Amino acid sequence: MNELTIDDIEAAAARIAGYVRPVTVASAQPGSASDAPSPTAATWSAPPSTDPRGSGVHFALEFMQYTGTFKARGAQNFIQTHIGQGTFPDAGVTIASGGNAGLACAWAAREAEVRATVFLPANAPTVKVERLHSYGAEVRLVGSEYAEAALACHEFVESSGALASHAYDHPLIAAGAGTMMTEILSQIPDLDTVVVSVGGGGLFAGVATTATFHGVRTVAVEPRNCRALNAALEAGEPVDVPVDSVAADSLGARRATPLAVAAAQSDLVTSVLVDDAQIIEARHHLWGEHRLAVEHAAATALAGIHGSGESEGYVPEPDEKVCVVLCGANTSLGDL
Repeated sequence: MNELTIDDIEAAAARIAGYVRPVTVASAQPGSASDAPSPTAATWSAPPSTDPRGSGVHFALEFMQYTGTFKARGAQNFIQTHIGQGTFPDAGVTIASGGNAGLACAWAAREAEVRATVFLPANAPTVKVERLHSYGAEVRLVGSEYAEAALACHEFVESSGALASHAYDHPLIAAGAGTMMTEILSQIPDLDTVVVSVGGGGLFAGVATTATFHGVRTVAVEPRNCRALNAALEAGEPVDVPVDSVAADSLGARRATPLAVAAAQSDLVTSVLVDDAQIIEARHHLWGEHRLAVEHAAATALAGIHGSGESEGYVPEPDEKVCVVLCGANTSLGDL
């Protein structure tokens, strides 16, 4: 399966209802409690040098999700689907990831009271290992880099019969991520544009599939030196790309999933590249102006429309209603 459908997203939404936190959507417009515009008003015209351009800008606060990122949605959809179909093995689920996907997989497995085995490089940060243990996962440290941990995970699948999960390259994972868009539209039914950061493309595939079905534009934002989706669109197929960005810990996929490439085949999808300086500026802006502490990956989305002199990006029309997805907050606070 290389293409998602709205039916996939709706089935995922029904499947994970009650297992995840519905996304909170908040207006990004300034103002006091007494004179603040309503969440659906489109009156903001802040200076482009300090705030996102356009009117009616909203933030989807998905970093408030379980485990701190949208990954919880796909992990729940993946595990609940296999449990419901009777295809979940006694050996449990396994994944090679020391990042957000691994945490989400371990958390979802704990909630379902099933086994999870997570493979990480031996030099993985202690805080991530401890958090995985707190979710009840079996943690196996293998090798000095992700590729070695991934190989060990594959061998474990072959020898144990465990169910192999993936950070983004699976239709159930992407469909789960897309459920967030249905929740956004329930709160902003007249939304014009959704802005989302892209790594391997699981989140983008789900969001864009839902958005396109409802006639909503999707702006896909990537770091200039982590442009797996942008390069795939140029080549007409997924290709390997270099990975070098301040947001590479979450957006550093070397190749985009075919699901994302398929979802991008629409006139309603726009691909945008941003520099690391823009990402850092957007992240600082979210903290300085809104007291939102997010990952560089989440700030990448805002960087795509954030006013920064003559920098490239998507420029909303004055009356355009825009929602920026802030997808995760597993970040260090020391540089805010």
